[in-house]
Amino acid sequence: MIMENTFRQKLDQGLPTIGTHFLFAEPDIPEMIGDSGCFDYAEFVGEYSTFDMSLLYHLARAGQCGNLPLMIKLDQEAQAFWAQVALGAGFKSVLFTDVRTAEDVDLCHAAIRPDKPGNDARMGVKLRRPALSGYNTDKYGVDLDSIVSVIMIEKGVTVDNIDSVLERAKARGIDMTQWGPADFTFSKGDTLRGTNAVREYEELVIAKSIEYDVQPRIEIGEVEQAKRYIDLGVRHFCIGWDRFIYSAAISRLGNGLKELLATI
Repeated sequence: MIMENTFRQKLDQGLPTIGTHFLFAEPDIPEMIGDSGCFDYAEFVGEYSTFDMSLLYHLARAGQCGNLPLMIKLDQEAQAFWAQVALGAGFKSVLFTDVRTAEDVDLCHAAIRPDKPGNDARMGVKLRRPALSGYNTDKYGVDLDSIVSVIMIEKGVTVDNIDSVLERAKARGIDMTQWGPADFTFSKGDTLRGTNAVREYEELVIAKSIEYDVQPRIEIGEVEQAKRYIDLGVRHFCIGWDRFIYSAAISRLGNGLKELLATI
């Protein structure tokens, strides 16, 4: 069945959005996130996790139980294939990694948009979850058009060519950019790590994204971090990673009990 893309609806209404990340390959996680009622979508960080086709179906169905659209972040290799598999499973958004050039933006667009005249895209009719009952291409095409597309700005060469990349992103209907400071500093030889220059590049990407009407999304770990970005014009955030939340919580519990037992 075709799940309504409430994430897309909020973007079309010009409203702020909130997402959260999960890396655990366990369907209970997106269902729990959806049950919280706090988030507009959840991002399965597939680039850092393990999955197969069946798991993507289970994750999407679990999210659907909590009325939660899912985004998938993919490794650059085989992004087109896995993006199409994820959409077939019921995911409603794709975060493409390692975009370097305007031509890379074209490839991201082509991977998930319907293969129709004038679209310059490659997504055909696939009898997966959005089309289980048959070849109803009207509803199927509308569903593909509703998919939220996001590109990572995380390479030095991308920032060097930021205008051409964002100009193409706007032309291709890319919805959001996502700044990636870790990969950016890594691609620059780690010479910028921990310096104010990283912030300057980040603010450039945010300002340029707004200039080209491609909404910037920012990843944060704590609510207090959002204020600075709101002042820069950011309205879309993805907060928290399940792996880090669990690690911090289990360390707090374990250390707390160890300290108490040490007094006996």
